Amino acid sequence: MRNQDLASVLFADQSVGATVRVVAETLLARILSQEYAVDERLPSERTLAGELGVARNTVREALDVLENQGVIRRRAGSGSFVTGLTQAEDIDASDVAAETSPLDLQVMRGILEPEIIRLAIVNMSPREIEALGEVLSSMEAVSTDAGDFARLEDEFHRMIARGTGNPLITACYDLVIAARRQAFRAALNRRYLTPRRIQDCQRHYNTLFNTITARDIESAVEFTKLLLIEEQKLLMQED
Repeated sequence: MRNQDLASVLFADQSVGATVRVVAETLLARILSQEYAVDERLPSERTLAGELGVARNTVREALDVLENQGVIRRRAGSGSFVTGLTQAEDIDASDVAAETSPLDLQVMRGILEPEIIRLAIVNMSPREIEALGEVLSSMEAVSTDAGDFARLEDEFHRMIARGTGNPLITACYDLVIAARRQAFRAALNRRYLTPRRIQDCQRHYNTLFNTITARDIESAVEFTKLLLIEEQKLLMQED
């Protein structure tokens, strides 16, 4: 795929603001030119904001765009790393994520997540559980920023999927996360991820983490199902 075509795929979402688009295109150009190589850590948000003359939130949104397409990956407490362009080049996968409705997404999560948590508890190493706890700590430090909380929530679920030790499950769940990050998710975040709701979610994820730490498979599966039901109720609420 030509670089120009790749950029058009990455930035087809018209909800992306003009300044965010410019920053994302600038970072993509650096990645394509290998100024930032695969597995290399990007400069910090603060550094990029100063270098590009934009607000830090603008850089964060641009990184969201790149992460949504698999060009970079955030690691809690470590920064953003270039992952290459394999996902970005997979237009079919991007199309699937873009065409997935909120209800379709919830149905798929209901199929995957209970079994993912079951396998993860069996296979996760103590170090992986410790790393999951570090992400949870970062989630618990968020009080008002819905975007930050949603990003960390995605990373929490991604780490559980990785913990299954099954690369196909991990790849499937990456597609689920891509679907979660469509425009409707941002609207839902603004509407429902109030500071009080964030506190409720923090308590829920703390309980889930405790069941994982205890290797309590049945409790973890049942609690995962309850969380999905709660999200389904929010989704079905009318204006």
